[in-house]
Parts: sequence; structure tokens; C-alpha cells
Amino acid sequence: MPYCTEQDMIDRYGDVEMVQLTDRDNLGVIDSTVLMVAIENASALMDGYIGSRYALPLSTVPRVLELYCADLARYFLYDDRATKAVERGYNSAMDFLKQVSSGRTRLGLSDTGAKPKASDGATMQSGGRTFGRDDNGFM
Repeated sequence: MPYCTEQDMIDRYGDVEMVQLTDRDNLGVIDSTVLMVAIENASALMDGYIGSRYALPLSTVPRVLELYCADLARYFLYDDRATKAVERGYNSAMDFLKQVSSGRTRLGLSDTGAKPKASDGATMQSGGRTFGRDDNGFM
């Protein structure tokens, strides 16, 4: 399961850049096949790191994975022409994945890939009365 979509890539980097990176036939449009191959390759790479700590496929995909998948896919599309900004995105994504793999960073999911259930709310418990009517305000 890919961690981001074609629309995520367009929303993040714009139509113009996606056309420039994928349009190998000079038609002036995004080549969805080329873009999806990059997204699937990025997702497969991510699975290698995430799968060492979490059961795959994840039942819930944290937004951070979508963002890093987009950075990796963009880097793959640039190939050997990657700019410094694209390389920084790739390096940041790889650092994050290595931290997840080592257990230093958690995704906020259980080891089975499910989000932990929230409790019903805060509970408070009194330690007993300190002051009472019969105490005249003294302990």
C-alpha cells in the first residue's frame, strides 16, 4: 500500500514540477505511471524500515509517513539531478526511518500497526479532606 498518492505529490510540489519530472514523452502532462512507480518504490523502501517494528500493512497511516514518502518519491524522480533541497528531504526521510527502525522514534501506533485506544478521560482521586466544618479551618 503506497503511503502517498499522486494528488499528495501534486499538492505538495505542484503540477509544473510533477510534469517536468514524469513527462518523458513531452506531452505536457503528468505521466501517472512514472509517478506511481516512484511512489511505490518509496513506499517499499519505507516498509523495509517500518516493518522491523510494526506489522504491515499498517491499519492507520500517520501523516508523517505520507510526507516522507513524498520526499522519497520526489528524490527518486529527480534521479541524479537532485537539488540540495531534494537531497535534504531524502536525508531527513531516511534519518526518520532509521530512527523508527531502531525504536528511537515511534509512530504512535501499537506494534500491530493500530492506533492505541484513548482512555475515556482523566480521573481524579482525593487524598482525603484537609479542612472541614468542625475543624474551624485548622488541621
